[in-house]
Amino acid sequence: MGAPRVAIDAVAGKMGRALVAALAEHPELRLGAAIGRPGASYLGEDAGRLAGVGELGVAVCDRLDAVLDDFDVLIEFAPADAALGHLRQAAARGRAVVLGSTGFSAEAQAEIDSLARSIALVQAPNMSVGVNVLLAFLPQMVEALGAGYDVEILEAHHGQKRDAPSGTALQLGRAVAAGRGVELDAVACWDRNGVSGPRQPGSIGFASLRAADVVGEHSVWLAGAGERLELTHRAGSRRNFAEGALRAASWLQGRGPGHYDMQDVLGLRTAARVR
Repeated sequence: MGAPRVAIDAVAGKMGRALVAALAEHPELRLGAAIGRPGASYLGEDAGRLAGVGELGVAVCDRLDAVLDDFDVLIEFAPADAALGHLRQAAARGRAVVLGSTGFSAEAQAEIDSLARSIALVQAPNMSVGVNVLLAFLPQMVEALGAGYDVEILEAHHGQKRDAPSGTALQLGRAVAAGRGVELDAVACWDRNGVSGPRQPGSIGFASLRAADVVGEHSVWLAGAGERLELTHRAGSRRNFAEGALRAASWLQGRGPGHYDMQDVLGLRTAARVR
């Protein structure tokens, strides 16, 4: 059996180019298809040249349904609406999917959960290995510290990001809530504008920043009487997300249908599963 063939969507975007560049250095995988925006000037160009790594022999096309026979696993980072449409097409053909897109509505997420019953799907709002190690151990840390510690989650991204809080910030919030045995929606504090009054005990606060070309930063504050523990992950480039996504694509080979995440990929599954 040859190397698994990977399809990369939104190939001309920053994440798409990072994926193609990283894939060129992974001989255990090969690029099978590259999908770009309909009507774009780069259509027909070699995806490797577009990413600055030389020719890879795969021309950029504008329709996933035209290349469904050319790949084994789709890596999808497009905006939520486009990503869901491509996920439907991939599932109909039985293709595995690595899904890094965020901003899905509750209805869309329910559909994703349903589609994962028929295909192998890794879904994670953050493919970074470092972030997922943090997610794996955060519930135990929160549980050990106890209810007397306030929790605040801060995140910063580039100015073009569409959703806030980020999917990663929400996942961190769910990890904290899991450690406390509560549902995030019951304790989340999204907004403190105006006269919001004193902080509610047990609440999990969120703050979002959007500026320039910030790749991604996330911090969890665990603040107790006289001390504060800060857990921070800073992404210096998109390469770490690309490497995680490619690791997930390799891990999916031979997997049966199921809704997996990076905790599964990294062997970090704990009793407190968060998604």
